[in-house]
Amino acid sequence: MPIENLPVHQAELAGFPVEGYGRGAVQSYVRLIEQKILFDLGGSPWDFQNTPTAFITHGHLDHLAALPVFVARRRMMKMEPPVVYVPAEIRDDVNKLLRAWQRLDRGRMAVDLIGLEPGEEVDLNRELAVTTFATTHTVPSLGYVLWGKKRKLKPEFADLAQDEIRIEAMKGTEMSAEVREPLVAYTGDTSPKGLFETDGGRDALRAKLLITEMTFFRPDHRRAKIHKFGHMHLDDIVEHAEDFQNEAVLFVHASTRTGERPFRRAVEKRLPADLMERTTIWF
Repeated sequence: MPIENLPVHQAELAGFPVEGYGRGAVQSYVRLIEQKILFDLGGSPWDFQNTPTAFITHGHLDHLAALPVFVARRRMMKMEPPVVYVPAEIRDDVNKLLRAWQRLDRGRMAVDLIGLEPGEEVDLNRELAVTTFATTHTVPSLGYVLWGKKRKLKPEFADLAQDEIRIEAMKGTEMSAEVREPLVAYTGDTSPKGLFETDGGRDALRAKLLITEMTFFRPDHRRAKIHKFGHMHLDDIVEHAEDFQNEAVLFVHASTRTGERPFRRAVEKRLPADLMERTTIWF
């Protein structure tokens, strides 16, 4: 019987079964079920334990606090150590955190902890890779884009018969080239600049599914201050509505100063219909 010890929303968006939760200053965690990838570990629902790979956006507690729990539970359940990616600038501090918990817990914190810089790539398997991009927050932070990879016949060979293709291949001719498609993007916390003014952000805006933040919505929430602290306002989304090329957009991380009903009403009223049709909000 699964132990449901934390809130978890579930949805299938742009063909991707996804589950998790996101609330500003509370906890954020998202799982791509079929791809077996976690984004952030502000909390660690019990059935997330069988997911071996996690990408952490930044070191704030609501995005990282459950990492020791996640690592320790996998050891307790005799699973392989997880692979956890973090921004390179915080890797040593996160390692010290885990070592401190190891001393407190008297249990080994077995984890493959890897630091990443903006613009790096992680090959997960022959069909999937993750790239990083710099987001804009109050601490070192990264966004992630999951790419689908496949090989296709090069256009110059498209008109050849199968026998001709086989002959060319036997000669050692490289007949195919890798084709990539952005599948899922996750920004964590960021001001608009990290999403709308970076190459990685532009890739995220083309992904089939984009998971990003919308923390504030009220007119008296001052945008200059919001941006300074690395977050986005509904007005930012409205202004950039035409930039969202995604099949689906999942907004998370609403402020605890925000009630669900007024938040949803404001979004439904202000987002253009085309974007609203593609929008899901986890509250």
